[in-house]
Amino acid sequence: MMAHPFRPGLVGWLLLCFLVFNACAGRCEPSNGTRLGGHLKSLNLYLDNPPAGKGKAGEISSDSLRLDLSTPATESVTFEFSIESKMLYADPASGLALPGDSPNRRLDLEHNWNEGSWLSQQLAVDRLNLHGSHLGVDWSLGRQAIGFGRISLFSPLDIIAPFPPDALDTEVRPGVDALRASHYFGLAGQASAALIVGQRRELNSYLVFGGGNIAGIDLLTIAGQLRERPMAGGGFATQLGGMGIKGEVACYQGQRVDRSGGDLRKQFAIAGTEIDYRFDNGLILFAQYLYNGAGVDDPEEYPRAATSAPIREGLSYLLGRHYLMIAPAYELHPLVTLNGLVIRNLRDGSFLLRPLLHISLSDNLALDLFWSFAQGTKPRRAAFWPGIAVPRSEFGTAADSGGLFLKYFF
Repeated sequence: MMAHPFRPGLVGWLLLCFLVFNACAGRCEPSNGTRLGGHLKSLNLYLDNPPAGKGKAGEISSDSLRLDLSTPATESVTFEFSIESKMLYADPASGLALPGDSPNRRLDLEHNWNEGSWLSQQLAVDRLNLHGSHLGVDWSLGRQAIGFGRISLFSPLDIIAPFPPDALDTEVRPGVDALRASHYFGLAGQASAALIVGQRRELNSYLVFGGGNIAGIDLLTIAGQLRERPMAGGGFATQLGGMGIKGEVACYQGQRVDRSGGDLRKQFAIAGTEIDYRFDNGLILFAQYLYNGAGVDDPEEYPRAATSAPIREGLSYLLGRHYLMIAPAYELHPLVTLNGLVIRNLRDGSFLLRPLLHISLSDNLALDLFWSFAQGTKPRRAAFWPGIAVPRSEFGTAADSGGLFLKYFF
């Protein structure tokens, strides 16, 4: 049985902060438009023995407390601020690390304690911006959330800070340091420009984004420079006979090709098409084909792909090139939904299967129970390097895992 990874001091600290912020959120609704809220989340995870290597089974508890503040700075300008405290318990200590530096942030507004130990903590500012509207242009300056694309499972056009396709926590997008201006017009028309400031000047991104609706089809375009890479992309979204159909592609000019930590190719593209449909019995199904040009075909090259720039920057999270992803959802009860996720590597045949039971415990409290099965050809031992495992499939090297995810919003 999985031992509970919490420690008494951690529970007491989280409970105290929860009570203080919950009381404040319930009272702080002044007439000037100030809003105060946040969440308390606890992800408790058990990892089974990995299929190869010297690793062992382990436990992880990731607990976060977030406070969000939005208040008018002037009559036309709003100030937004969010701070998040994360505590991480990992046994063994190498099982999971605190979130690292983002390539999309210039300001260092994070502080870590006991990094690398079994119990570590991070305090980070995730929102710090001013936003408003002037002469028909919406603008925002500072640390903010920026997202592009329309595909639900993994959007090739969501190029700034995308979520992994198997992410459990997707309610809040990580903030990036940016200046953005947008003008909206007509039926779903939009023209935007954004400067995203990175850790160094060469990690800055300069992007323009446009969209509109023509004959019932939503069209998207994006172009510019993403952390030194010239890029351009486009997409569409429409309905056909009750079925949602979406397609997106993003093309890149690779940088530092064949150098350590660089891109793998001089040119590469990430593209996908997704369909969604609601059946008469209430089943909702999402299915996507993904072409991941940032990956490789040969499983023995997966370690090289894992250290490439797209993976390190979060532009891609997968190592292969061709994938099928399926995500069904079925409401068993008004308060209970059964969800599923399948990510299959079409080249090496491996796959990840994750059933998840979402339970609504109250208006603001939810519990997810899940288990992830990773299946594929197991790694082989290198002939001349004892102790080194050579991958033969992507998910064949991963361990099964599962647990519970508790979320409270206030």
